[in-house]
Amino acid sequence: MVETYRIQIGDCVRQLPICPINEHLSIAGFVMLGDVELTQACAQELLKLCPEHDIIITAETKGITLAHEMARIGCGDYVVARKGIKAYMQEPVSVEVKSITTEDVQKLYLAKADYEKLNGKRVLIVDDVISTGESLAALQKLLAQFPVNIVGSAAVLAEGEAAERSDIIFVQKLPLFFH
Repeated sequence: MVETYRIQIGDCVRQLPICPINEHLSIAGFVMLGDVELTQACAQELLKLCPEHDIIITAETKGITLAHEMARIGCGDYVVARKGIKAYMQEPVSVEVKSITTEDVQKLYLAKADYEKLNGKRVLIVDDVISTGESLAALQKLLAQFPVNIVGSAAVLAEGEAAERSDIIFVQKLPLFFH
């Protein structure tokens, strides 16, 4: 039987599987992809806490459904920092990122059409979970290349030391599981 951690966001309850990261650490696997009810509940609860913004930015992949739903019921616009360059991306810019859930260093890219859309806007950075803060820092570094006003950095959940930070907005703390 898989060990789980119970979470409730709004009226939505889920049992998250406990997943090993290494021999000393496990995390509760929080995934909104493919879960419309959970994504809607998370977007509604997180928007209640966020400052006014004109556009949302998230990193590919797990934050996309959240950013989409938040934009749909809120500001109406979002962009995605991609993990690879696609054929349609003109004049991309990039930064490197190392995440707790990814083995290798990755890059995040924004195409010219996306960074032009961000120019002069109040930008809200959104992700599903903030743990080490590396993805958040990479998005901030990416945005620092453009004339934008970052009004906040938000996630549904903050785990580990991120849950003690005062510079991020989050709905709930998520524990880490040490062994």
